[in-house]
Amino acid sequence: MDTTENNFRDRIGTMNAEGKRAWVYPKKPQGKFYRYRTGLTWFLLVFLIASPFLHIDGNQFMLFNVLGREFYIFGQPFWPQDFYIGVTAMIIGVLFITLFTSAFGRIFCGWICPQTIFMEMVFRKIEYWIEGDRGAQMRLDKQEWNIDKIRKKGFKWFLFFLISFGIANVFLAYLVGSKRLLQYITEGPLENLSTFTALLIFTAVFYFIFSWFREQVCTIACPYGRLQSVLLDKKSVVVAYNSNRGEREKGRSKFRKNENRQELGKGDCIDCSQCVNVCPTGIDIRNGTQLECINCTACIDACDAMMEQVDLPKGLIGFYSEEHIEKQEQFRFNSRMKGFAAILLVLVGILSGMLFIRADIEATVLRLPGQLYEVQANDHISNVYTFKLINKTTTSFQKVHFELLSHAGSIESVTHEDILVPEKGLAEGTLFIEIPKALLKGEKNNVEIGIYSGEKLIETTSTNFMGPRSFR
Repeated sequence: MDTTENNFRDRIGTMNAEGKRAWVYPKKPQGKFYRYRTGLTWFLLVFLIASPFLHIDGNQFMLFNVLGREFYIFGQPFWPQDFYIGVTAMIIGVLFITLFTSAFGRIFCGWICPQTIFMEMVFRKIEYWIEGDRGAQMRLDKQEWNIDKIRKKGFKWFLFFLISFGIANVFLAYLVGSKRLLQYITEGPLENLSTFTALLIFTAVFYFIFSWFREQVCTIACPYGRLQSVLLDKKSVVVAYNSNRGEREKGRSKFRKNENRQELGKGDCIDCSQCVNVCPTGIDIRNGTQLECINCTACIDACDAMMEQVDLPKGLIGFYSEEHIEKQEQFRFNSRMKGFAAILLVLVGILSGMLFIRADIEATVLRLPGQLYEVQANDHISNVYTFKLINKTTTSFQKVHFELLSHAGSIESVTHEDILVPEKGLAEGTLFIEIPKALLKGEKNNVEIGIYSGEKLIETTSTNFMGPRSFR
């Protein structure tokens, strides 16, 4: 057996024996799973590109303006004060991917990851269109630079740059808002030089990734790929080669007409290497589960097509667990997966509760620093406070006023006017709270305050009220 086969785990698929980059020329895939991926890709691309340009009630469908502290998710506004909701949602996302990976491998990478979608379904298709399939691309790269090669390569790189520039603009729309992006475009790059420079930098990054770095993002740069080896076990269902059926006693061999492979002890694998040629990360799936495999299913389609041609059963490569291949055991949740699922359900319940009790107005009422209480002539104690009201909705709140809920007393704003809290905005100011001495139970008293819009209670909050020490 050749040294390469003995040491197939000594290096990644994109590296040759000398440690240099081995360029991957995957054959254009086709088949059932590829059609499914193409349909899903169209949906995800439309969603990704359209989301920052759609608006619901004037709100951008998806916006993550970190510098402007403005966030919209599915058209709903979120504020930095809702950070705990975002953190919980992120933990749920990470845990869901963890659970999904431990059960079904790295299928997220092959079907949903933006890197794979753009690389395999956009840039790679352009490459097939301009340079041809695997063999044509290899011949083009080996030939001397001439008019034909310069024309094809130049046109391909030009399109790659345009698409990279478009992707950078879409991501900018997520970060600053589509309306502001259109304003920048209307004003021109010279009026927004810093933004345009950042846009070109991101364009260069995307161009570098999709024109040169490519599949190495999945095998070298992506941290999620490294988690695969930790999360997978023998029960995980992944894209795998059924070695028991493919090898049998005599191993794989080329196809010969009119021979009974089963009687001769030969495996069903006809050693056509189509599964290797079609792989976008350059691996041989027959060597077992590997770090580089993104479960894109291209090898399944290629193998099924060859099995159909030689009249052998399909499914030599498919979604299998190691236990299924070795013992024919069906997939079932193990204790680790059940633990992940239980935690996930608890966190989803917590997040649902957070969203359900999330108030339209967030109120903060704090005693003015350095100020003591005052004794009024009517035997009342007065404290001065600052307040801040944040409106998390797209409608303004009119005639907002404060009322004491826990004590008999009064609240007056310094301006003695009703407060207007604008949509997606805030109102702040100063107010006085007066409470009779007889109702105080010590130096520090907790008071509950209701915030009303007209007659409707829209939020409650609490604060400390300071009284004379002798009243403890």
